[in-house]
Amino acid sequence: MKMAFLSVKNIVKKFETQTALNNVNVEIEKGELVSILGPSGCGKTTLLRIIAGLETPDMGQVFIDGKDCTPLPPSKRNFGIVFQSYALFPHMTVEQNLMFGLNQQKQLRKDERKERTREMLEMVDLYDHRKKYPSQLSGGQQQRIALARALSLKPAFLLLDEPLSALDAKVRIKLRAEIRRIQKKLGITTILVTHDQEEALTMADKIVVMNNAVIEQVGTPKEIYNMPKTAFTANFIGTMNLYQQDRILWGVRPEAIGITRTARASDQAYHKGMVEEIEFRGALTRVYGRLKENQEVICADMDSRQAENLLLKEKEEVFFYIPQSGTICYPSREAAERNTA
Repeated sequence: MKMAFLSVKNIVKKFETQTALNNVNVEIEKGELVSILGPSGCGKTTLLRIIAGLETPDMGQVFIDGKDCTPLPPSKRNFGIVFQSYALFPHMTVEQNLMFGLNQQKQLRKDERKERTREMLEMVDLYDHRKKYPSQLSGGQQQRIALARALSLKPAFLLLDEPLSALDAKVRIKLRAEIRRIQKKLGITTILVTHDQEEALTMADKIVVMNNAVIEQVGTPKEIYNMPKTAFTANFIGTMNLYQQDRILWGVRPEAIGITRTARASDQAYHKGMVEEIEFRGALTRVYGRLKENQEVICADMDSRQAENLLLKEKEEVFFYIPQSGTICYPSREAAERNTA
């Protein structure tokens, strides 16, 4: 059986009494952009550092292109890395920052190194800024230089550790599209560590959701969003209404819920409740309510024009329509955990 380009097998890592990774397995195909997503402290950066060889696992193996690289140092693993802090040399120009790594490649002639630098700077649209120093660039431009520098050595794969978290929202949105464009153009296998669900959903081919040192789910962005296998994944990616009925935990996305003033008598999908808060969010309006039958809080998303036409008011009694087709059932274990939380 053909092995994936990058395989992490049965990885365990402990720091004193804390378990950072508990029997973690991940497979990454060549050319994929895979996002490792999870809250702070879940183990995602430790996993990235083990793949890079910056940490040694207590148990388990890392295979790169079919070869067991677990004992190899970072210098023997052929990857590029971009950190949250851009790690550019402040006393060097943009051009010199890129040339620094290339100058260590003795097999490249001087004209080849110059040409590679020009290619990389043109790829991130910063060739005209080549004589500037990092302090003369914006945060987004510095991050693009860090990306160009990581790619200039033509690594086998690229590691991105929270690369956009220091940037403001607009720059972040622009830069994630830019990184995805470059990644697709080069076809380079890329691992992105992030706690930002939107970043993962918009950039990744595959998402690895982590929580408390274990993997909760691996899947495409659509699979993770539409078919979350655990209540944690459901709640961490987007918003999920979780409510208990007959000792079973049910989940339903806000956009699957309708609001009406009347209900079909025989249809059990209609649940009487009260509107508690109405939140205008531009194209969407979020309505928070409470179900009468079990006092569970519920939220529904609807088109803002539709919400306006309904003339909803706070403290008004309505029916929340929860279709069976949009509802996911979670195991009783998760219902028990929710009760003790």
